[in-house]
Amino acid sequence: MSDPSRPNGPKIIAITNQKGGVGKTTTAINLGAAMAAVGRRVLLVDIDPQGNASTGLGIEASEREYTTYDLLLEETPLSEVIRETDVESLWIAPATTDLSSADIELVANEKRIHLLHDSLRAPDVADLGFDVILIDCPPSLNLLTVNAMVAAHSVLVPLQSEFFALEGLSQLMLTIREVRQTANPDLRIDGVALTMYDQRNNLSKQVEADARENLGDLVFKTVIPRNVRLSEAPSFAMPVLSYDPMSKGSLAYSALAQEVLARK
Repeated sequence: MSDPSRPNGPKIIAITNQKGGVGKTTTAINLGAAMAAVGRRVLLVDIDPQGNASTGLGIEASEREYTTYDLLLEETPLSEVIRETDVESLWIAPATTDLSSADIELVANEKRIHLLHDSLRAPDVADLGFDVILIDCPPSLNLLTVNAMVAAHSVLVPLQSEFFALEGLSQLMLTIREVRQTANPDLRIDGVALTMYDQRNNLSKQVEADARENLGDLVFKTVIPRNVRLSEAPSFAMPVLSYDPMSKGSLAYSALAQEVLARK
């Protein structure tokens, strides 16, 4: 994961799609767990007000003393916000519904789109020793998502294998282009991950064919299947790799992690 533009700090990846229900949080949790399983030290930053990534990793709402709200709006150091999870080498900066009001509160702040950047790229973050920081974004192109794009080195887009999936990508690509032009010229797209893929379904195959035709090598080779174990794992507050390591969902996210780590 070495990169001359980040000699000391971790690689920061924003996981985003403005459409809800595409497997964004599932991808954030399980990609993080899969990276941790191959020896990376990973931090998941939850900036979705629903806080599903936090809940999915077993952090109860009552236990979230400091959250990403404090990180963004109270300038609380990242070291005070992060929590260990039950997954070895995986930490989380949790979120609560307090973030719901952040968009309104950020509008009046002159540094409103750089707050997460300043927190995650602060010099002392390197001392925490993370190799990768994954940001789980809200399902909208709001100020929180823009903060993630300004803070990140790259973007990973989960794309649901369903009708109209590609249509929603155009606005996301425009937003990424605007962020490049105004605030983060080095931002790039790591790739698009096809999720909820059903190989028995012709529609899934058609969406995959269309995505690969239109986006080429941006689409990861690994596709994430519809998988019962993948759906069950969050109710047990654990990644699927802990819940059922040999399930199709676990194997797919392990393969995706290898692909993402291979893209410098």
